[in-house]
Amino acid sequence: MKRRNFILSLVGGAALGWTGWKSNSYVSTPNAPFKTTGLLAKISRSSQALGTRVSLTVYHQDMKVANEAIDHAFKEIDRVEQQMSLYRKDSQLCQLNRTGKLVHPHPYLVEVLQEAVQLSETTGGAFDVTVQPLYCAYAESAAAGELPDSNALAEILKRVDWRNLKITQDSIELLGDHTEITLNGIAQGFASDVAVRALRSYGIEHALIDSGEIATLGNHGQDRDWSIGIKHPRVSDELLAQAALHGRCLATSGDYETRFGSGYQHHHLLDPHSGLSANELSSVSVAAPTALQADALSTAVFVLGLQKGRQLIESMTDVDALFVSKQGELTRTQHFPIIT
Repeated sequence: MKRRNFILSLVGGAALGWTGWKSNSYVSTPNAPFKTTGLLAKISRSSQALGTRVSLTVYHQDMKVANEAIDHAFKEIDRVEQQMSLYRKDSQLCQLNRTGKLVHPHPYLVEVLQEAVQLSETTGGAFDVTVQPLYCAYAESAAAGELPDSNALAEILKRVDWRNLKITQDSIELLGDHTEITLNGIAQGFASDVAVRALRSYGIEHALIDSGEIATLGNHGQDRDWSIGIKHPRVSDELLAQAALHGRCLATSGDYETRFGSGYQHHHLLDPHSGLSANELSSVSVAAPTALQADALSTAVFVLGLQKGRQLIESMTDVDALFVSKQGELTRTQHFPIIT
């Protein structure tokens, strides 16, 4: 199942695992042949992971080294999925949600949750990994052609609070009653980041990683930036804009990917404070130093709305955003790398 094609019938153990809320804005050619551009060889490979097609494109002077680097990167991406998938019953995330406590957690899970807590604090709780009960409630209601009622939401919101996470290197504990977490809004970005680390360890200087969130190393290999298409929130198969990336990462959150009903009012981008879908914007694209940051911030900023979201982005170093209102009006921070 592709992450961006959420299927509401998957209610229960598999519901809201690696399911789909953000579009891939770039897709490399699967199993593309070896090509040489100038002094650099280009290798593109794809694989199924994280509930979507993950694509890596590398430019390097040594084909053997490039292939070994890509192999290592895919192994690291699989390691992320092994720890953080809600589909795999034996994943550490599923164990944590079942028992409320995890001893000897994988360092990747600790790293992601520590980053999540920091981002929750920075965004005033607009980003919150404990929203899993909310998502399940909407999925179950939508499967019956309904929406959760206000009383049900009020009860569920008592279980949503990022401060219920207690994290150390040796253990992770979920405090509160029936706290559950989802890493859908952060783990795919992290997967791109670990792929970048893996490629760098082999001396790769120019690469593009697409795990549903975009990460880049260097440039395109032809002395130009990577050109990344941003999906139009209202016109299928059409691009809204293109962004030029050189070392930065990109993620987009939109109200069009998972909708609970025929319009755009009820969707998966839920405000952790109200339990309702955020409805000021139709999409937000964030460029940031890491894909994890871009992934989480695109969600948080969508929830915050234009004014508060822009204030947050402009307070951060090397982070920019492109906002699209419900009426289709585009607004961006000063250095968002849009290609005009």
